Amino acid sequence: MNIHYRELNENEICRDLFRQFIRRQNVVKCWRKEDNQWKIKDAPFVDDWSEEDYQILVACLKNTLAAGGMVYGAFCGDALKGFVSVESTFFGSQEEYLDLTSLHVSEDMRGNGIGKTLFQKAGVWAKEQGAKKLYISGHSAVETQAFYKAMGCVEAAEYNQQHVEAEPYDCQLEFPL
Repeated sequence: MNIHYRELNENEICRDLFRQFIRRQNVVKCWRKEDNQWKIKDAPFVDDWSEEDYQILVACLKNTLAAGGMVYGAFCGDALKGFVSVESTFFGSQEEYLDLTSLHVSEDMRGNGIGKTLFQKAGVWAKEQGAKKLYISGHSAVETQAFYKAMGCVEAAEYNQQHVEAEPYDCQLEFPL
């Protein structure tokens, strides 16, 4: 399998870029915070993107680049099979966080190290910008959280309230750079 990685530019981000990307994730168990403790709970559902979700994603990624952020892609041939985005605006009480707003690997390519490579590229970019930590509002699925834990992420010292309100079931994480 020949995977190559590169930064994406605003002009190439369009719905067609995702034509061979499979977002689907069968979720069975999720992490939930109850009484200030994390517990694994049954929460079965299928996570997938609608056409409207793809249109929102395209607009968000274009906005990330227009604002000076980074979008990096993983390709197998010409097909996008993974991507990561990091925003350019610092936040937190010490202005030390940059926001990793997306990290997705196509269902047909998971387990091949693509997510790890994309995560590492996001960390390098954020550190070059002067960030001390990456902030991740991560899907609460057990598999997703296992990935972030394996990368070295921990529960965020400071929660970004915008993320908490937008995705109340996400786990708020940070990664020291």
